[in-house]
Amino acid sequence: MHPLPIPFAPWVWRNVDELLDGRDTDSPEAGEATRSPERHDRPDIGLLGYEVEALDGTIGEIDQSNARVPADCLLVDAGTWSSHRKVVLPVGAVARVDHDAKKVHVDRTKDQVRQAPEYDADTFDADEYRQRLGDYYTESYRSTPPS
Repeated sequence: MHPLPIPFAPWVWRNVDELLDGRDTDSPEAGEATRSPERHDRPDIGLLGYEVEALDGTIGEIDQSNARVPADCLLVDAGTWSSHRKVVLPVGAVARVDHDAKKVHVDRTKDQVRQAPEYDADTFDADEYRQRLGDYYTESYRSTPPS
């Protein structure tokens, strides 16, 4: 019998402190929120434009419209040159952030991310969408726990 996989907490950052590592918090451009992370409810704001690296390669990048989704999500442009597809990743899928390389590493495959419910600005705030998104990722962790 296989042990039960670690419960997946989709809406919780694994390590918020890591998001601030490598940032130049002493520069004049650094805002008050960057210097005081406990007063900033959007630790993801510095990740705009970062590539998103799945287990099997690059999936896309953090979309410039990321502020349209709650802080417990990342909006990813996972489309190709010929198609636009935006998906939402719950922040619990982030394994680590490499600020030097400007990459967000997630512990899901490209297909797992691409097959997530597509982002729709008109229905994103609906409880039904968030439930469907949470269920999708929770099931992906049940079937394929992180290695």
